[in-house]
Amino acid sequence: MKAESLCRVALVTGFFVLLEVLCRTGVIGITTMPAPSLMVMHTLDVFHDGKFDLDIATSAIEIVAASLLSIVLGFLCGLVLHSLPQARRAIEPALSSYYAIPTFIFYPVFIVLFGVGKPPIIALAVVLAIVAMVTATLNGLDRLPRALVRSAQVMRLPPWKSVLQVKLPATLPYLFTGVKLSVSYAVIGVIASEFILSGQGVGYAIGYAYNNFQNDDMYALMLIVLVFVTVVNSVLNAMHRRFQSRIQR
Repeated sequence: MKAESLCRVALVTGFFVLLEVLCRTGVIGITTMPAPSLMVMHTLDVFHDGKFDLDIATSAIEIVAASLLSIVLGFLCGLVLHSLPQARRAIEPALSSYYAIPTFIFYPVFIVLFGVGKPPIIALAVVLAIVAMVTATLNGLDRLPRALVRSAQVMRLPPWKSVLQVKLPATLPYLFTGVKLSVSYAVIGVIASEFILSGQGVGYAIGYAYNNFQNDDMYALMLIVLVFVTVVNSVLNAMHRRFQSRIQR
């Protein structure tokens, strides 16, 4: 294991040990937060009982749908903007300040457009995540070697073949930054939207548990989200490092 990985594990372990000590000694009251060991035990019970299986499945479907839509649409929008320099110059300032806009103020509009249920939640998450993919696509295309572009022109590849066989493989290492950010924003968008737009999902279940003083369920669900995000980010980071090594070669 590398030194940075050891350091990361040591920091996380130390944090949980500190929380365990503070909870067990009463510095943090049991009504405020259960000890991490109790959280883990109750989380295992939750999986065994299947109490929140429907909520977990609902959130997982929404996160996957929002992530895929934001990645695909963001890549396509980036391609279009890159091929239209004047439109890019007009839109790029808005892209750079996009995340200063509180996206969730638009949720009444999405309810009117899509009704209630999964569609407005997915739409909000896509709106939150798509710009990260657009920006990464533009960044990757800006660094595309001109020799590859000229090769595609010499071979007279049609536009769709040029995208699939030249631009996409060459920019893939750069696109992974956008993929990681899009997935992260999709998770944030889905879980946050479920607090206000849904009667199902992990976000709704956390809010319900909080309002009904069910701290054990609330922290178990929060732990599930943390573990899920950590695993997904670890997988994406490993893939990103692999593509970065290709660039260096």
